[in-house]
Amino acid sequence: MQKEDCFYLGNIVSKYSFKGEVLVKLDTDDPEIYENMESVFVSLGNNLVPFFIKRCRLHKSNLLRIDFEEVKSESDADRIMKCGLYLPLNQLPKLTGDKFYFHEVIGFTMLDDVHGDIGIIQSINDSTAQALFEVQKDDKQLLIPLNDEIITKVDRENKTIHVSTPEGLVDLYLS
Repeated sequence: MQKEDCFYLGNIVSKYSFKGEVLVKLDTDDPEIYENMESVFVSLGNNLVPFFIKRCRLHKSNLLRIDFEEVKSESDADRIMKCGLYLPLNQLPKLTGDKFYFHEVIGFTMLDDVHGDIGIIQSINDSTAQALFEVQKDDKQLLIPLNDEIITKVDRENKTIHVSTPEGLVDLYLS
């Protein structure tokens, strides 16, 4: 399994018991849907290694307490500490309406209320305080804030995202 075929679920942040249980900080708004997993991929070095789960349950809101079959001691747990957990993309819950996963809208056309087609979404930059759509229009790159006030419609069928950008933002890039 390759990382590009998976989504990031969270990171192992600490040991929970001397028997090798670990706590995982989940990167999700719905941690409860991951309570009964049977396995996950753990990022070890440059590889994703399958780990089977003996028991898995929520621990204080968005932490998941996992007892892996292969991890039986504190030293076993130390070897996977701070590692990322991944699941195959086909295990992502389906989103509807105007909610979407970042990877799902790459390649969508962005349509602005005033300017019409303002380009193709190349990527989403979520390393800044405000996540941004990186949109390519001919030889120009536009950075459009990703927030609920700007997105008016997500049309999966036609692969478009409709936006109402603040006055002057698109002109800043295209003029």
